[in-house]
Amino acid sequence: MQVMKSRKPFASLSLDLDNLWSYMKTHGDSGWHSFPSYLPTFIPSVLKLLREHEVRITFFVVGQDAALGKNREALQQLKSDGHEIGNHSFNHEPWISRYSKAEIDREIALSEEEIEHCTGMKPRGFRGPGFAWSPDLLEVLALRGYLYDASTLPTFLGPLARLYYFRSTKMDGPERDRRKELFGHARDGFRPATAFRWKLDSGNSILEIPVSTMPLFKIPFHLSYLIYLAGTSEALMVSYLRLALSLCRLTSAEPSFLLHPLDFLDAHEYSQLSFFPGMKISSERKNRIFTRVISILREHYDLVPLGVYAESLSGKAHLRELSARKEFRGSPGPLPDEFLRRVH
Repeated sequence: MQVMKSRKPFASLSLDLDNLWSYMKTHGDSGWHSFPSYLPTFIPSVLKLLREHEVRITFFVVGQDAALGKNREALQQLKSDGHEIGNHSFNHEPWISRYSKAEIDREIALSEEEIEHCTGMKPRGFRGPGFAWSPDLLEVLALRGYLYDASTLPTFLGPLARLYYFRSTKMDGPERDRRKELFGHARDGFRPATAFRWKLDSGNSILEIPVSTMPLFKIPFHLSYLIYLAGTSEALMVSYLRLALSLCRLTSAEPSFLLHPLDFLDAHEYSQLSFFPGMKISSERKNRIFTRVISILREHYDLVPLGVYAESLSGKAHLRELSARKEFRGSPGPLPDEFLRRVH
């Protein structure tokens, strides 16, 4: 009698498809209003790499990019290659958490509409830009029938990342105020590093799949961090990743592993983005690092898009519930009127 092997646990992979203009916008750089884009060249190259490794992932697409004809052909290749497409907001503003509920609804709906029109796929997952979220945002997602949200990063290091980011900007006080929640708060490190459900004021709930951090220590280990470590020592990077995954297995955590376009690009190609850590590492070496990371992940996990992982959790009663309103307590109020979006 042949014994059936049980499947490996899942590790879900996703890529936030932040474009050149959205990085420039968040950094406060001029020139972003013309929406410069690397998607027509980046997407084919990353899809080639993913095909080589026979892995499908979730791409979180910004609605504004889907609305521009110059990106259409590249974005349509995501569906052709069998990847999941999620919603990453329309305007890619990390201060979306300070929008009114009506503004959030317009933002999500417009992005959803443009993504579906461009790709033929209706998003069922959302990730906020800069890991931004709010109870109103979660309510809108639940009412619109989203399967999951993936906007949280449970780490204590968000404020340090924000300080590093602001060091390279020339933004004035009001512009910095808009970005005061970029990368989250130190208290985020107390949130679960594994999937849970948000309990909402309306009585609804929505599945939350956090970007994984190292269990116990709550230190990030997504690809950007690994590449930064590899700049010092690739052996150090491998040891760090293996420790993180060992702790995931010890705590029965199924990792949600995050990628960004800058994990595959370098400053030689895009000097405007040289302020990001790891941009001195060549794209060729970054591809090799990605290959090594994928092979290590595969030793213990089946690699799937976030939507597949979310479906595997549907109906599971053991998931922890957190009150979105209580967890959001202490966040700043709405933006001054002059800073609110006027493009809707």
